[in-house]
Amino acid sequence: MFRVDSRCLLSIAFLAAATGLPASAQSDKPAAASNPQSSATVTSSPAQATDEIDPLKRQPTEKQRKQQKRSLNVELSKTYKKWLNEDVVWIITDQERAAFKQLSNDEERDNFIEAFWQRRDPTPDTEENEYKEEHYRRIAYANEHFAAGIPGWKSDRGRIYIMYGPADEVESHPSGGTYERPIEEGGGETSTFPFEQWRYRYLEGIGQEVIIEFVDSCMCGDYHMTLDRSEKDALKYTPNAGLTQYEQMGLASKANRFTGGGLEQLGTGPMSSQNATKQFDRLEQFAKLQAPPPVKYRDLEELVTTKLITNLMPFDVRTDFVKVTGDTVLVPITIQMKYRDITFANKDGVQRGTVNIFGRVTTLTGRIVQTFEDPAQIDVPAELLPRMAENSSVYWKALPLRPGRYKIDIAVKDVNGDRKGVWSRGIQVPEYSDDKLSTSSLIVADVMEPVPTKDVSTGSFVIGLNKVRPRVAPADGKPALFKRARDQKVNFWMQVYNLGVDEKTHKPSATFEFAIVNLATNKPVVQKTESTDTMGNVGEQVTLQKSIASANLQPGVYRIDIKVNDNISKQTTDPSATFAVE
Repeated sequence: MFRVDSRCLLSIAFLAAATGLPASAQSDKPAAASNPQSSATVTSSPAQATDEIDPLKRQPTEKQRKQQKRSLNVELSKTYKKWLNEDVVWIITDQERAAFKQLSNDEERDNFIEAFWQRRDPTPDTEENEYKEEHYRRIAYANEHFAAGIPGWKSDRGRIYIMYGPADEVESHPSGGTYERPIEEGGGETSTFPFEQWRYRYLEGIGQEVIIEFVDSCMCGDYHMTLDRSEKDALKYTPNAGLTQYEQMGLASKANRFTGGGLEQLGTGPMSSQNATKQFDRLEQFAKLQAPPPVKYRDLEELVTTKLITNLMPFDVRTDFVKVTGDTVLVPITIQMKYRDITFANKDGVQRGTVNIFGRVTTLTGRIVQTFEDPAQIDVPAELLPRMAENSSVYWKALPLRPGRYKIDIAVKDVNGDRKGVWSRGIQVPEYSDDKLSTSSLIVADVMEPVPTKDVSTGSFVIGLNKVRPRVAPADGKPALFKRARDQKVNFWMQVYNLGVDEKTHKPSATFEFAIVNLATNKPVVQKTESTDTMGNVGEQVTLQKSIASANLQPGVYRIDIKVNDNISKQTTDPSATFAVE
């Protein structure tokens, strides 16, 4: 019978801990230590144990894997939470937010985010998403310029800037101080806290002439949007200081500001009754500014797709072609609407009409190449509107396109009325090869004038160095119409490309014959010929511009013929256009 000392048992337990084997395994085979081969095995086991307990090589348990997955999901959820609650917090709609919160996995969230930006992309056929790029530019600008104890994107000014972009006009009073109230605020002089007024000429879904006021009443740089224009008045609660015009005249008491009720505490004044009637308008505008901006003109995009119209709004469209480079053509699209077809609303004594315009250019296979959407606004003095019913409003959009066949769809909507209209045509954008004499469109224009150097190639109706506003022919096939008047000119504009150049003189040699023909008699009433020899320093490209007073033409229909003769390449081209005078 053997007796095992307790100290021996402790030694065995220590050995088991050192080798990484269970103590029971060691005690089950006590004789192994006497075997040399077995001894070698035991000697190598500490190195093996070191590999097994290395934290870099240890396989995690199921519990550890679940914990790691939970931690990863927390980190990923932070990314999506930031996108939802910071990146797009001011522009995502309630429906989109609710839908995003219902998604169950990251793949769905990624697809949602991609579709979110695609819905707002003005040029979905290109790799760049201009809306997304502009949005993040606005966030960066807001953080840089509007931060005040909180990130700029969280401030009221940052929110409005991110949603609607830079204001058309900003009236800034960064130091406050003396302020002469306008009469609609009661008149009189006071002292103010720092404040700003942002004016937007038009905001989709909100209205025209939107003025937003921000006040820094804490003098800490934190401007907040306010409904009450008296909130900027630093002397509002100071007795007998900063009085309004009526208060100075004794026609009102300053105490009346706080007892009259309403949204504002401007006090009694000449415009008090008008201010009272506009309170609901101001409240409605304030509420709309809290909502994310709508995705622009989706109703017009649907109209382009379905073409279902119940109350047609007529309008006319003209397309032209101007060479930019060998493989790019500028396609100006001119849209003309009669005043009589636009609903005007009175705005501070001015009749204002607004028409939303949506356009889309697609290839013959249906791929979207370009989209555009803009409001066209017309202001007319109220007393003149009845006499201007036959006048026209003209909208212009220039699109760069490659040569080929396209389809253009345009939809318009009368904002103040309930009329809509659509227009759809196929166009062939010409290819201007380097060895072929060719021309741009021959444009008959009611305005043709040089532009300042700073405006070259920018702005509506500007082509290169000139402003050229086409007169659009009506859809019924009649020619573009000019009134017979002293101050009315009929203008012709065209560019000629790829004139041959003499190898010795390095100059072109060409003639340009102009003829205005009366179609009733088929006889020319104006004829003129010009040569590159008398046109100064010209190259392969020449711009032709001619004007004639409409008063010099009898009422009737005319055709302008321009014949280009290239004496070097021996090529000719003879574009023409018709117009009418009444």
